[in-house]
Amino acid sequence: MDEKQLKTMLKETFDTVSIGYDSKSLRFFQSSAQHMAVLLELQGNENVLDVACGTGNAALAIAKFLPAGRVTAVDFSSGMLDQARRKAASLNVRNVEFMQRDMQNLNFPDGLFDVAVCAFGIFFVEDMESQLSHIASAVKPGGRIMISNFQENYFHPLKDMFYKRLESYGVQMPPRTWKRIASEMGCMQLFEHAGLTNITVTPKNVGYHLDSSQQWWDVVWNGGFRRMVNQLSTNDQQRFKREHMDEIEALRTRDGIWLDVGVLYTCGTKRG
Repeated sequence: MDEKQLKTMLKETFDTVSIGYDSKSLRFFQSSAQHMAVLLELQGNENVLDVACGTGNAALAIAKFLPAGRVTAVDFSSGMLDQARRKAASLNVRNVEFMQRDMQNLNFPDGLFDVAVCAFGIFFVEDMESQLSHIASAVKPGGRIMISNFQENYFHPLKDMFYKRLESYGVQMPPRTWKRIASEMGCMQLFEHAGLTNITVTPKNVGYHLDSSQQWWDVVWNGGFRRMVNQLSTNDQQRFKREHMDEIEALRTRDGIWLDVGVLYTCGTKRG
């Protein structure tokens, strides 16, 4: 699959899952976005760019800290943007603008923004160094760039069980480019190679207990994992779901099924 085909597949996947992307089972997106907004320590008047904004969790969390500033949020998925705009309207948030743009071709003037963020998005691009540099080009000298991404053991052991069972069905796993930045060292190296300075990496676990295996399936079906399951025939999908949910249900304790969500927040400064 070439880069154009991969991009088309990703866009179709995120358009499809956008309706369920803000389900209770995936609430780590919202809580991690709120933590990102706090870590930024904004003054309140910044012009912020949110790249690969999805349904707007980071943009809306950051907007609360900008009484005299604004957020421009971009994504290539029209489905995600529709959900983001609905949320902004329901919350009466007026200092966020959502725009449909490809993060690999942002098409903003150099140095337009004070801050740029990218939550759980940069690892969808093979050349993350070039992508990070492209985002940084839209930021003023001395401005900051922050990304969030998963730690290597995120969703353990549920994700590992999911992969193992899929492989038993002959499904080929996609390239796991995210692993390159799944550690503090990997994040530091990414930002260094992109020419950023004053780099900090802050870990945070935003995990929680799921009530049932069905909630784990909500995570699978309403996120990027769905495109892997869709490689199966309809009958195999049903059988896979039954088998996988049974093994996940076996993990349940009195508190529920733990969903471990380790997140790394990396921040750097653009050279002056």
